Amino acid sequence: MAQLSDDCFAFGGPMMSVDEAVGLITARVSAIADLETVGLVDADGRVLAGDIAAPLPLPPFTNSAVDGYAVRNADLPDSAEQALPLDGRIQAGGLARTAIKPGHTARIFTGAPMPPEAETVFMQEDVRLNEAGEIVLPPGLKPGANVRPAGEDIPQGHVALRAGQRLQPQHVALAAAFGLVRLDVVRRIRVAVFSTGDELASPGGPRAASQLFDSNRFMLMAMLRRLGCEVSDLGILRDERSSLADGLKQVAGGHDLILTTGGVSTGEEDHVKAAVESIGSLVLWRMAIKPGRPVAMGIIDGTPLIGLPGNPVASFVTFVHVVRPTVLALAGGLPEPLLPIPVRAAFTYKKKAGRREYVRTSLRRAEDGTLEAVKFPREGAGLLSSLVETDGLVELAEGITNVEPGQSVGFLSYANLL
Repeated sequence: MAQLSDDCFAFGGPMMSVDEAVGLITARVSAIADLETVGLVDADGRVLAGDIAAPLPLPPFTNSAVDGYAVRNADLPDSAEQALPLDGRIQAGGLARTAIKPGHTARIFTGAPMPPEAETVFMQEDVRLNEAGEIVLPPGLKPGANVRPAGEDIPQGHVALRAGQRLQPQHVALAAAFGLVRLDVVRRIRVAVFSTGDELASPGGPRAASQLFDSNRFMLMAMLRRLGCEVSDLGILRDERSSLADGLKQVAGGHDLILTTGGVSTGEEDHVKAAVESIGSLVLWRMAIKPGRPVAMGIIDGTPLIGLPGNPVASFVTFVHVVRPTVLALAGGLPEPLLPIPVRAAFTYKKKAGRREYVRTSLRRAEDGTLEAVKFPREGAGLLSSLVETDGLVELAEGITNVEPGQSVGFLSYANLL
């Protein structure tokens, strides 16, 4: 992985934009080549290894879209009602081998195959039965109405699922509709996760009066698992450069990515950056993003490392915008851009130009029906409550310097960030 000039890492030097940083990272990450085959029930969240062309049309046969009565187009009433005698009954899952007789109609149910010669279906609620037991059809129905032709959804041979797609339940459903039972996917990305800091204690263990229980590590592991990763929990590494370097060196060979939280700022006890430089190369250090400016990315024995900030909100935000695209790139996944939805701001906010900022907000429905974003009342990047008690992030681009109530802003729901 190519290293940038040292000027990029100097304290007080220029910071890289979010888009530049993500482009730099994803361009330098090589997708893993290892594949495996999984059953449909295990395919959700996995990255598809190859294109899948439809082995049969969907639907595979022409069928009725409603419960009703099938007729030939030649027998459609034009300007007045027309009574037709009933000729047959076709249920879903049944066969329709016999052609419908001219001047007759057949009872048919949703999903049942259309009988030969029949081309249109009247909905059962639009017809009536006369004294002679005939079906009275109203005029004006268009030819071909209420019929699903074979291949209407997907024609045979069409590439319906593409290599690199991160499979979701609807993709699994489509594969099942093709009759497939197993899919070739990229093996899970192996990620080693650890926290740094003498101020941290692991939940369940003893905690000194001056320590905090480590929350970031568990948040990041949960987020990685939602991305389909195989996660190794390395616990907490202490703030000492050589031990950090040794720990990083040991895990590099057996993992596709190393993820750390804490120790990437410029304090005298922040040693991750120096440890990476002592055993590998540094590609990225600071990003023009708030919360989350100190973000490190390096390479150790061919394995990328991403160091996230220690504050939980900063760690969450930078995971979404740096780790998520890196994991997708490692898996050979197609890009999944985050697309903010427009909502109306119900807050005032000022920011510096030249950096992207993310404001924690809750959504509410205003009296006129418009969705409004309400800002969390406090600012701190260490406030876990600000993630728990809000619905998502308002994204403020680099060129924005202030927000006023009533202004349209872009909202990213937490539910769509992973």
